[in-house]
Amino acid sequence: MEHIRTVFAVLTGRRKIYYGWWLAIGCVVSMAFASGVSFWSFGLYVEPLEEEFGWSRAQVSFGFSSALMVSGLFGPLIGRWVDRSGPRTSIIIGAILTALSYLLIATTSTLWQWYLFQVINAIFRQMMFIIPFQALISRWFDKKRGIALAMLGSGFSLGGFAVVPLMNLTIDLVQWQGSFIVAGIATAVIVLPIALFLLRNHPSEIGENVDGVHYADGETRPQTPAHGLTLGEAVRTPLFWSLAAGLMLFFYGMFGWLVHQVPFYESVGISRQAAANIVAAGAFLSIIARLSFGLVADRFPRFEVVAMFLAGTLFCSMLVLFLNTSWPAIGVFVMLWTIGAGAGPMMEALLLTRSFGLKHFGSIFGLIMVTTTLGQIISPTIAGAIFDATGSYDWALIIFMGTFASAFFFFTIAYRLPRPMDTFPGPDAAGTDQPGAATRGAPGQ
Repeated sequence: MEHIRTVFAVLTGRRKIYYGWWLAIGCVVSMAFASGVSFWSFGLYVEPLEEEFGWSRAQVSFGFSSALMVSGLFGPLIGRWVDRSGPRTSIIIGAILTALSYLLIATTSTLWQWYLFQVINAIFRQMMFIIPFQALISRWFDKKRGIALAMLGSGFSLGGFAVVPLMNLTIDLVQWQGSFIVAGIATAVIVLPIALFLLRNHPSEIGENVDGVHYADGETRPQTPAHGLTLGEAVRTPLFWSLAAGLMLFFYGMFGWLVHQVPFYESVGISRQAAANIVAAGAFLSIIARLSFGLVADRFPRFEVVAMFLAGTLFCSMLVLFLNTSWPAIGVFVMLWTIGAGAGPMMEALLLTRSFGLKHFGSIFGLIMVTTTLGQIISPTIAGAIFDATGSYDWALIIFMGTFASAFFFFTIAYRLPRPMDTFPGPDAAGTDQPGAATRGAPGQ
């Protein structure tokens, strides 16, 4: 009801829209495009590259895996840069370099070039992707961080719903090389202007307060220094490693399926166009799931409970697909998968900021990405190798089920461990990153 009253107040002109929401919309559009032409579209390139160069499925998949590996290894450096220079600078430079790297991929003619160019693109894409966008949203929102991160996560889903069919059409019209040229041009036209003209590092830069809070004296407070554990302090806690293990195993299954979902559907007799439509439908449903999770995320003091639920649901989705690939079974799978993957893109930010604070979020998140990337780089390659050896994805599905079950186990351990920020001396204590001296009677949302 609170959200409905807020929308009504905005529509009737009694409350202005907090600029952070406009910024969040810009982040959603950027995230949708960036994820749509990369992660969501990986599977579209498997068959065209196999046909043109005679590469095996494992060889093609290793290009994506190596890209994920290097982007993860660069995560701590990018996170540290984001903490020091601000997310906006990272996104601007990243958008320029990513656009150029897509043009480079279009010139691929050998396998070593496919690996090298994918790695270069992944490093630059990381500069304008998850780390800076989640850091930016976390700076602009405190009490509404859950719904804001859910909006950002819906942008990831929107990439699968809106961009994948367009990329599939683009590949059909101008071949896979031309599609990368289109991706490069579109990055410069879409992401770069948003970063230049819409994004700002902190509300204080435009005279607003975090969450659009109005203080009793009507003034804008200067930016309050964030608090939190340093990277060194965080890694010395058992909670960090429990979360790192859980996230690594969770995203092992998610990204392995993300790369191979189109080839999987083709392997059971479904056309590539129909497979792309299934992916798009699932992505559309996940937008609803992520926004729904966002509405309730801030109500859970320990987000590990939600993470446990998501891992369990994804286990069930893989089990359904392993047992049956009829159209009704695929429908059940899509429903379970969209629920289980619903809060995936916002898990790290909600888990890490509540556990370790906001001050060094970029650095801590960057190191977490190294561990999660270990799963991401192995997963697509192993799944591809399994198909090459057996002509089926059955054992890949079994492995995915095992990793989701293991993720559930580690999230359970994390839930039982003490959270450092609950006793941290400062405004970050108890999971909030801004001081509560505001009068919240008229937040500009």
